[in-house]
Amino acid sequence: MPLTDTLWPWAVGAVCLLLVLRCAARQRHGVRSLLAGVVCGLGALAVLGLLEPVTGIVLPLTRFTAFCAGVLGVPGVVLLLLLQLIL
Repeated sequence: MPLTDTLWPWAVGAVCLLLVLRCAARQRHGVRSLLAGVVCGLGALAVLGLLEPVTGIVLPLTRFTAFCAGVLGVPGVVLLLLLQLIL
């Protein structure tokens, strides 16, 4: 396995982290809003997991789903649901 196969996910993650930190630095309460987005995203993922028997929507907790929910918040969870619907 070449090094580029294992390196690109880390590079994408680093770029996403830099973009999130840059946007958080521009806001008045950057850290608070960043943490609120993370909590809301992971909370939405947890609510989907709890309501799985009722709704039938399955979104497994993996590194990718946790990363999307943590970095993008609730829009990330919605994006994951749309990707699941499309694919």
